[in-house]
Amino acid sequence: MQIEDMVRAVQAKLGVGVDGRAGPETWGAIYKRIVDKASPVGIALTEVGDLANSRSEKIIERLHPRVRPYARALYFKAREHALTINIISGLRSYAEQDALYGQGRTRPGDIVTNARGGYSNHNFGIAFDIGLFERNQYLGESPMYKAVGALGVELGLEWGGNWKTIVDQPHFQLRPEWAADLSERQMLAGLRDRVAAGIDAYA
Repeated sequence: MQIEDMVRAVQAKLGVGVDGRAGPETWGAIYKRIVDKASPVGIALTEVGDLANSRSEKIIERLHPRVRPYARALYFKAREHALTINIISGLRSYAEQDALYGQGRTRPGDIVTNARGGYSNHNFGIAFDIGLFERNQYLGESPMYKAVGALGVELGLEWGGNWKTIVDQPHFQLRPEWAADLSERQMLAGLRDRVAAGIDAYA
């Protein structure tokens, strides 16, 4: 199914104008449908609950313990709304981040990140990326990433789709309380200091 056909199907189900383009009316209807303001934000965040599929769990298990329940909650909340996602990236060591940074620069391939080791939230286990799937086929681009983004924000996660400079729709992260009023650069500096001092990211 092509993206326009998917959008038309969603529009028909929501009862909005069907034109195959996801404009403000469509996203407003999606947001209203999937974000239930009456439901508690802490959906399954303090309970053991079910586990995601094995592919996602391998990634989730390496995240910071504070972040794992959020990743699982997003996984299941998306499926409640017929959005099939997997958690496809999580914790990276500084060396892994440097190798990724080298792609398209010192190694073959396309550039996929502007962050060196220690300058990505993935290096501290507080961030993860999702992938949308349809019939087991990965969708690198889809308007449905915005729907998953709305779900993540409702759970209390920061969504890379809301960033002003480098928009990263598959990206979600859980900002520590001590960094609530800090810029991204300041927060990353604080996280590096905590790693060096052996202090937990959320302490």
